[in-house]
Amino acid sequence: MTSSLFWTLAVAAASVGALHALAPDHWLPIAAVSRARSWTMSRTARIALLCGIGHVTVSAALGLIALFSGTSVVQAFGARVGSVAGVLMIGFGVAYALWGARHHIMKKLHGHSHAHFDHVHDPGRTSVWALFAIYCADPCVAVIPIVFAAAPLSLAATLAIVAIYELSTMATMCALVLASRAGIGAIRGKWVEHYGDSAAGGLIAVTGIIVAVLGI
Repeated sequence: MTSSLFWTLAVAAASVGALHALAPDHWLPIAAVSRARSWTMSRTARIALLCGIGHVTVSAALGLIALFSGTSVVQAFGARVGSVAGVLMIGFGVAYALWGARHHIMKKLHGHSHAHFDHVHDPGRTSVWALFAIYCADPCVAVIPIVFAAAPLSLAATLAIVAIYELSTMATMCALVLASRAGIGAIRGKWVEHYGDSAAGGLIAVTGIIVAVLGI
């Protein structure tokens, strides 16, 4: 009975991890910024893995905390944090789009661009940590019932099920990020060099709006 319960929950954890990672907010922002910043595929994979680790760690932690505090408290917290994550994604997208259009905005206002803006911050590093923060703030509360169902099992078995969920989520995220990055990378032209960052920011903001409206 214990063995069958473990394998049933293991399949459920892998399925939940993979299916919830299909939502566009799990991979599209990373792919969009990667294309705009011309990151290599290896760097894109590392950043996707970093964001995935942050996302699943918070999700798993909420599941384990729910064992002691109750599901209602954690699910309410997760829902509230999830709504904040949508706002953060929209804000990041808008800010990134404006940053990408900074030269054109300054040229319109003053008749010339301000190249010194490029040296104020490291946009690549800032983008990475902004993405990481957004993914940490967007936990998946669907893993909580699975953790509860695994409570009768040993601690090692429960942790193994959590690990399966995390690996499934991260693997799906990385695969989708790299696949979409390869597809977006096929789009070339001078407009990409000039407006790539703004387009990426706008796409991220739209994704955030869709996620917030649909509640996915």
